[in-house]
Parts: sequence; structure tokens; C-alpha cells
Amino acid sequence: MIKRLETGPRMSQAVVHGNTVYLAGQVADDPSADVTGQTRQILANISKALAAVGAGPEHVVRTRIYLTDISRWEDVGRAHGEVFGDIRPATAMVEVAKLISPEILVEIEADAYVP
Repeated sequence: MIKRLETGPRMSQAVVHGNTVYLAGQVADDPSADVTGQTRQILANISKALAAVGAGPEHVVRTRIYLTDISRWEDVGRAHGEVFGDIRPATAMVEVAKLISPEILVEIEADAYVP
């Protein structure tokens, strides 16, 4: 059975299939923040979405991070480590030319499981 945490018409923030959670790319609620602030906000959004389906950050097994400026990787990595430092999910960090809006500097996807 598939469960969806919907964000709008024809879009899901998260999809649960069996005990696997697939979180769509998350962006900051306040895109005026710097890359560290955006990353922290995104990770809080991920935690909130996971809670809505019965999971938490400790259940994340993979993250994918998209950055518009890869030279900021350490700032993003530090913020990621604040949440996932002990969890250590498999992680990819990729530079992209642009995201959905010019003020969006980082986007993060996550895969997790529901215990």
C-alpha cells in the first residue's frame, strides 16, 4: 500500500511504500537565509515530514544534496552533520546550475524507513 504526504496537486512531499519513505527534494521556507540557514531549515522540514509518517532522522538511510555553489559544501556538510552526524546516511552532494528559484541555494532529498 502506498501512502502519500501531499504538498499540492499532483505532488507529494513524501511517499511511503511498505516501510520505505521517499522524501521529495526539500527547499527552505525562507530563501533569504544563507546556505547554512537554508540547510538547517530544510533538515527541520525533513524531520517534520518524517514525523508525519511515523519516522525520524534516525531512520534516514540516504540523502542527496543539490547545491548551486559547491564551494559551500563544508557549510552544508556541517549543518547536515548536526542532524545526521551519528546516523551517517549514505550521502551524495552535487553542484547544479540552478534550482527552482534563484534564491534557493540548496535542496535535499532523503530516503528513510518507518520502524
